Amino acid sequence: MAKTGPAAERVVTAGAELADEIGFEQVTPSELARRLGVRTASLYSHVRNAHDLKTKIALLALEELADEAAAAIAGRAGKDALSAFADAYRDYARRHPGRFTAAQFRLDPDAAAASAGVRHSRMMRAILRGYDLTEVQQTHAVRLLGSVFSGYVGLEAAGGFSHSAPASQVSWTEILGALDALLRNWPAPS
Repeated sequence: MAKTGPAAERVVTAGAELADEIGFEQVTPSELARRLGVRTASLYSHVRNAHDLKTKIALLALEELADEAAAAIAGRAGKDALSAFADAYRDYARRHPGRFTAAQFRLDPDAAAASAGVRHSRMMRAILRGYDLTEVQQTHAVRLLGSVFSGYVGLEAAGGFSHSAPASQVSWTEILGALDALLRNWPAPS
């Protein structure tokens, strides 16, 4: 049985830091043990296995990202809130590339329901209420925005926009403006 508490939190934080350095996919209990200078077996008192370690890193990343996004959108509405939310994601991904990847790790249904992922969805839906979308349209919009934010950040991190003009920031600003216009003029259900 994996323990909880400060030592377990330090193990997960160290795993998240390792993910930022070498990539989330490369994080294993043995690699983390090497980094911490301990035997792999000693980590198993804090995590059950590699999947449990990755799940805990994902939960940490979701929590951190939700906290940053909430702080960014506080007191904002409409396009300003949308842009602040998107910028929080992009900024987090730049500072913590491994953790950002971890935040997209597929969680089991119980872990997902108890995670900060629920806060992400609620924040995005709160932003979308300013766009007069039905609940079903909001679901489509949440999926669209998540796809655009994650896709753009992933392509940017891979250097996909570094070899041509205009600068990536210019495109980002234009895309956020286009998303705002789309959300204000969302097509009627067919």
